[in-house]
Amino acid sequence: MDRDQMRLPWQRDDWPAPMEHLALLREGIDFEPWLKHGNLPRWLNSLAQLPTATVDQIHLDRWVGPRGQCSDPAALADALRQLKPWRKGPYRLFDSEIDSEWRSDLKWDRIVPHLPPAGGHALDVGCGNGYHMWRLLEHGMDSVLGVDPSLLFAIQFAAIQHYLRHPAIEYWPVPLESLAPSQHFDLVLSMGVLYHRRSPIEHLTQLRQQMAPGATLVLETLVIDGDENSVLVPPDRYARMKNCWFIPSVAALQVWCRKLGFEQVDCVDLTATTGDEQRSTDWIGGNSLAGALDPSDPSRTLEGHPAPLRATLICR
Repeated sequence: MDRDQMRLPWQRDDWPAPMEHLALLREGIDFEPWLKHGNLPRWLNSLAQLPTATVDQIHLDRWVGPRGQCSDPAALADALRQLKPWRKGPYRLFDSEIDSEWRSDLKWDRIVPHLPPAGGHALDVGCGNGYHMWRLLEHGMDSVLGVDPSLLFAIQFAAIQHYLRHPAIEYWPVPLESLAPSQHFDLVLSMGVLYHRRSPIEHLTQLRQQMAPGATLVLETLVIDGDENSVLVPPDRYARMKNCWFIPSVAALQVWCRKLGFEQVDCVDLTATTGDEQRSTDWIGGNSLAGALDPSDPSRTLEGHPAPLRATLICR
């Protein structure tokens, strides 16, 4: 793979049939700032080091990735490690297993029973490196678009797509607000995003503006116990996260969604985050959930807030 000839995943101008519908939606989006990112040359160099391989199978189950023969397994593992931290996964590229910080397959197992029937176009907002995008293809969606402003995550996605070369998946390193209202997508995912937004109501409004009539929203976020008036606004950090703004109760979140016009708002899962799902591994090189909890009382964060509890709402 020649770095000078490399095209990033959002630089596509030859639209395969499953993705032709995105051409108009991409008009007016400015990708140029990401080409000036200070780490881009280093990350592109890592992509350029990906060795050649023969792909015999594409797996979109728990361990997403290609199977077959890699010409240089050591070079592959080294190139992938240069793209740390890997937050979402797990992935397996030939014999290289990426043991990501999050066991995203566990979250997928919780939401997949509640997804609408296969088919149609999906949008994954705050998609990370794209793990759940691949699982949406496994579910049977006709096409999947992921948006996330992290360029590193986009590069990680490019490393996976370099081998899978799936024609029905696209990644744009932009925030949701870069997309013009489209009312286009049959399934929209916003998982682990709402509490990072300064205005949760605006985020929910923008999600709804991307939904076709009759579409489904999968909304997964941190919540607290309480009634419809209960909302935690951390004065500083929450579980060491400085960009955490509003953590509502399930009841309050349902009120917000209904106020914005969602007619069916069901909480289908409520799960406390544990070290089985989020943990430090060799693929992130830093602290994880254990380092964010009070060592003398794991039911509280370091700041004294309730420990992470995540709810999944299905909104139609």
